[in-house]
Order: sequence, then structure tokens, then C-alpha cells
Amino acid sequence: MTEQHHFPIAAVAEQSADFRRVLWTGRHCQLVIMTIPVGEEIGSEVHAHTDQILSVVSGVGEAVLGDQATPLVPGDLVTVHAGTRHNVVNTGPLPLVLYTVYAPPEHAIDAVHTTRAEAEAAEESGEDTPPPAL
Repeated sequence: MTEQHHFPIAAVAEQSADFRRVLWTGRHCQLVIMTIPVGEEIGSEVHAHTDQILSVVSGVGEAVLGDQATPLVPGDLVTVHAGTRHNVVNTGPLPLVLYTVYAPPEHAIDAVHTTRAEAEAAEESGEDTPPPAL
């Protein structure tokens, strides 16, 4: 029998103060929640072989894809094709809370990074390496 998981995703995301927390990793995709503090951002990045979907739970911000910026509010969904430079910036007075789906997985199974600096250090050291394709 296939193992199944249920996430009341908005509630789970709202309860996490971590910059990035991997909730679930499958063979072909990964579910991650993020909390971007006031005045901060994910950081401009490109995932060469990974598509990404971001969904805003609370807070306000801005999605920057290439050179185009778009305001974000709760309920918004942003799709990012593999190879697209992108960033998400918190432009509001409260944390920007979102969840994202990566396909294929982008981060280590069960990774938890409390801050952006911690997340970047884990990526640079190779600690935050996605699982091999199954």
C-alpha cells in the first residue's frame, strides 16, 4: 500500500518560523514551507533542472522572475520554469509565509533551516543536497 500524508498546509506553514522546512519528499517532487522575515528575501536563484510552484499563505511580497516583478498577496500562486532566475521578497510589515513544490526535489530530505544564512551555508557545504533520482 502506498504511504499517504495529509497536511493542513496553511496551518502548518503559519506555525513554522523557519526560513525553510522540507515537509515531504517524493520520487518526483518535494513540498517545502518557508517564512521570509520582514525586509528579507529568498535570494535571487536559478534551479537549472527544477520547476517550482510557490503559494502565498500570509503576508505580502513581490515575486521577481527574470526582470519582471509582480506583487504577491495571500492566495497567489507563482510558477517558475526550470532555468528561470527568480526571487521572492517580503515587502510587508509581517512575515511572508508560503509553501512551495519543487519538481524534482531541490533540498535534502527533512531539511530544516531556521535562517536564510543557515540555508545558504547548508547549500554551499553540500549538506542540503536533494536525494538521488529514484
